[in-house]
Amino acid sequence: MSWWVLNYYETGQYVELISQIFWVIFSITLHELAHGWAAIWQGDDTPRRLGHMTSNPMVHMGPMSLLTFALVGFAWGLMPTDPSRYRWKRRGRIVVAGAGPAMNILLAIVTLTLAAVWIRFGPHSQPFQNNVEIFLFTGGFLNIALAIFNLLPIPPLDGSSILMGLSFRFYRFAQNPDVARFGMFILIAIFLTPIGGLLFLASGEISASFVHAVASIFP
Repeated sequence: MSWWVLNYYETGQYVELISQIFWVIFSITLHELAHGWAAIWQGDDTPRRLGHMTSNPMVHMGPMSLLTFALVGFAWGLMPTDPSRYRWKRRGRIVVAGAGPAMNILLAIVTLTLAAVWIRFGPHSQPFQNNVEIFLFTGGFLNIALAIFNLLPIPPLDGSSILMGLSFRFYRFAQNPDVARFGMFILIAIFLTPIGGLLFLASGEISASFVHAVASIFP
């Protein structure tokens, strides 16, 4: 298996490569900031106190995540919060955990709507039109993939934190350190097996359907 960056480079997909690098880093940064904003709104100043309310991707992703992204195309982020400080306790956990995927969904809606408008009304000049379309569409489908992936109820993903806020039984189950370690193995398996490919394929289909639906609204 060759290096993912080299695959795009050798096939001349330079715009797609640049788009993926930009949107992964930008989207993860905003995803983590959304967690931070929600936590602060819930009365937890941990994100601000630890210096994580910044637009610096290095703070949110860290050297290991950025290195892993460069090598294999997989990345993650972290926003430190203290659920014991949340104003709403269990419901606060749902709000803070759900803020990240909600940000990804919002980014997807914005970028895919802009892609539809661009396709319908943008200048018909190649390759400029195609490049902008690729950039916007990539932002849309990657954010849909990030939202779906993070909503999986597997520790340490946001979906598991949401489920912990909904179910005390699951909360107690997820406190076991072995559960988190096993969850990491599952996530790696998802990424390295065809399951991960199906996730991106589904995200692409959803994105294309959304763009087509929005574009069809305009005369």
